[in-house]
Amino acid sequence: MDDDLIIRIRNCIRTVPDFPIEGIQFRDITPILADPELLPSIADRLARDLRELEWEPDIVIGPEARGFNFGPMLAERQKIRFNPVRKPGKLPSSTVRAEYSLEYGSNVLEMHDDAIQKGQKAVIVDDLLATGGTISACVELCESLGASVVGAAFLVELIGLGARDAIAPVPTLALVSYPA
Repeated sequence: MDDDLIIRIRNCIRTVPDFPIEGIQFRDITPILADPELLPSIADRLARDLRELEWEPDIVIGPEARGFNFGPMLAERQKIRFNPVRKPGKLPSSTVRAEYSLEYGSNVLEMHDDAIQKGQKAVIVDDLLATGGTISACVELCESLGASVVGAAFLVELIGLGARDAIAPVPTLALVSYPA
């Protein structure tokens, strides 16, 4: 049974039919980002869930753009560092990079090469888990620097697109889910 916070999240997410293309039911979280009471409650919940799962990360990794909304708040609550993952050319110092596949083509993500220390445990936080491509690239970046990924946490998961299989064996937490 859903608790009050999950019900508030579901009531706040707006479904936009046929966006960005026909047949897609886009789950718009911008109303959540505009809610000054709901946003911190989500960060508190993610922090509590991580403790209950005993993930115990040393660093929070957040891919752009919406991982930037939830990641720093979670890191603050865990009293650990946050590190952004960005598209190519957006970070000012030397980077490591990971290429990942999209439905049609590929994309690249980068992280500073001194962002994570060997042996650290990372948790990846983003707004949405769909196909797992972005998160797989984040895992690759973390592992290339000698870190282990103890879990990945999301506000929303789209079920049926194979994301959990794509990022396995990384444990996954999603506060709400919808069919793809």
